[in-house]
Amino acid sequence: MIIGVTGGIASGKSTVARAFSSQGIPWVDADEVAREVVAPGEPALDEIAEQLGREVLAPDGSLNRRALRELVFADPEAREQLERITHPRIRERLVVHLERLQAQGAPYVLLVSPLLFESGQDAMVDRCLVIDVPEPTQIARTAARDGVDEAQARAIVAAQMSREERLARADDVIDNSADEADLAAQVAELDRQYRQAVGLPPES
Repeated sequence: MIIGVTGGIASGKSTVARAFSSQGIPWVDADEVAREVVAPGEPALDEIAEQLGREVLAPDGSLNRRALRELVFADPEAREQLERITHPRIRERLVVHLERLQAQGAPYVLLVSPLLFESGQDAMVDRCLVIDVPEPTQIARTAARDGVDEAQARAIVAAQMSREERLARADDVIDNSADEADLAAQVAELDRQYRQAVGLPPES
């Protein structure tokens, strides 16, 4: 069984994944795979530079992530071009990573992806787990973590899928607005349910 884990920016997806990891559950991070497919020497990087302009490359030929982020944030057409180039490649590589994890014999595995719904990666999973926090919490965490002001943080949150739509598409939800103990308890309960779903006893 594959569980897709998603949520808005600064919702705590990686924190949740690490909590599942402590229960013996492996995970693959779609963001890491996305970085792999645009590494120097990868065909996607050449295609990005060709279609979006060489100004998205750093002097050493690697991807200038800040320049690319600013471009696609301001230009929806550029964002669509980037997605056409990267999403199929990310999906192919995710399949390889997930199959490798499943071969290790864990009761289930996680696909952690901020764009699980937007990229169509939800079609690859059996259940969708949304990590939810109130929007003011998202904004505050984003500003603190990324060193941006509140207005920029609000713009980033506003550019993503709405909280309401994300929750409407969820099979399971974790509320990550409280403390670590509360989060750990929610993860343990979901782990019990997921193990039960695949016919295994819960971890002792």
